[in-house]
This record gives sequence, C-alpha cells and structure tokens, in this order.
Amino acid sequence: MPRFFQGPRCKNAIGLDGKIAVITGANTGIGKETARELSKRGAEVVLACRDLNKAEEAADEIAKETGNKVTTLKLNLASLKSIRAAAEELRARHPQIHILINNAGIMTCPQWKTDDGFEMQFGVNHLGSFLWTLLLIDNIKQAAPSRIVNLSSLAHTRGKIYFDDLMLAKNYTPVRAYCQSKLANVLFTQELARRLEGTGVSVFAVHPGAVQTELARHINESMNSCVDGTLHFVSRYVFKTPEMGAQTSIYCATEESLTELSGHYFSDCAKKKPAKQANDKKAAERLWKMSEELVGLNSFNNPSE
Repeated sequence: MPRFFQGPRCKNAIGLDGKIAVITGANTGIGKETARELSKRGAEVVLACRDLNKAEEAADEIAKETGNKVTTLKLNLASLKSIRAAAEELRARHPQIHILINNAGIMTCPQWKTDDGFEMQFGVNHLGSFLWTLLLIDNIKQAAPSRIVNLSSLAHTRGKIYFDDLMLAKNYTPVRAYCQSKLANVLFTQELARRLEGTGVSVFAVHPGAVQTELARHINESMNSCVDGTLHFVSRYVFKTPEMGAQTSIYCATEESLTELSGHYFSDCAKKKPAKQANDKKAAERLWKMSEELVGLNSFNNPSE
C-alpha cells in the first residue's frame, strides 16, 4: 500500500563496532527499527523495555538478522524504583554507554497516574526519562564522544508547561498532557546540553514524524472510537512506517557532523526551529529544578552555579 510523507533516510554509513547503544521502548515500533539499524552497524544494543518477554523476542529477532549481540533490560518508566534498579544494573553491565536513545513514551491516555503518583504522560515521557538519563550520565561521559537522543514530537508546538499544576490535576485533557510532556522533552534537551558543554556528550531532541505505531493505542479509551477509527484509517495511507520514523533518531545517533549542534531539535534528518516556548531558558531551568525535586535527585552539576 503506497504511503505519503515518508521523509528522507539517514544516508550515512557510519559503523558502530565496539559501541554500546541503549534504547528505551525498543521492542516495537520506532524503537525496534532504531535498534535493528544500530545493530546492523555493529553496535551492541540494549533494549530497555517494560515488557521483558516482548523485548527478548525482539532481541532474538534482531540478533539473528544482524549477527550482533542484542540484550534486554527490564525498565518501567512509570516507576522510579524500576528506573533506579535498571540504571544500577546497566551501569554495572556497561561502564561506557556511547548512545542513549530515550524512545519510550505514552500518548493521550486517560487520566492515569504512575506508581509514584505523577500524571502518567508527564511522569513517563519526561520525569522517567529525566531520571533514567541522569542516573546513566557518568557512563555516557566515560564513552565520550557520545550521544543522547530524546524523542519529542511536533506536538510540543502546542505545549505549555503548567508550572502551578504540572500533573494537570485541575485541568486535565489527554492532548494537553501529551503536548506538555513533549515540550518538556525539548526543554530538557536544551538544559541538559548546556550542562554537558565541554564533556563530549551531544544531546538532541527529535520529532520522528507522524508514524503508524502502537503509541496511539489509548485513544479509544481517552477520547472515542470515532477518533480512534479515523486516525487508524488515515495512518495507513499517510503516516510513516516505523522504519522511516526511526530515520531521524538514527541520524542524530550517528551523524558525525552534528557534534557542534548539541541541544538542537531535528526532524526529517535536519535541524529545525522548535516552537518559541521551547527556547525559553528560564523555563528550562525551572523545569529542571522542579524535576530534580520530584524524582529525588539533586546532584547534577550546573555550570552557572
């Protein structure tokens, strides 16, 4: 079936022999296709996933195809306890992590909460990845030059950080929560890049495009079957395949010319200008400090202090 708006492929042929690449949510969709390509390039890939059985199936499939080592790690981004345990195990396994791709996420779900009482989309898409990344940062620094890729979305352009009600307890809608979390991804990327200046670690935010994946599986519950049915019908003809949706993640993880562009936002394998609210340095700093408090982490260096 022909599709439109597939976007460009990552055309570089950079090999990753001897590199360790960690990808969250990599048992399906964009994450799985990203893992497949990085494994083809020679990396040892770690699939960090909530469902370990599905992760092991994906790891076996990719390893058989590429001939390279693919391992798994249980990670539930909706649980700070799980994140800390997974990070401790991964740090021991891999003293150096060359590529970290924060791919896992949840979209437009009902007003659910994480194990720690956070609004689910903000908790998983931002706070979970925030803590996960910072717990691994020393290993990533040890592997420099290294990369961190955070999957955001064009939805960030409709986002606002509700600093007085981050969990949207007073004003929840599935779309509002999703857009806030995706804006948080871009702000986190920019602030993390600032704090990592001079370390050899580059950080990028990525919009993969509209992709036909399982990400939209909660729309029927949070909205209605009509919206769900329409979206799935349109996606078959218009949306990117997971393979093409992975191309910008692969590009930002491998393209050597991007080293000096840390902190920037990418789409279709090119640097793009994010929304105005995504360039608010004060908002990025404020979000960082609030995120540290929420996840119980206060040890990351701020070069301005």
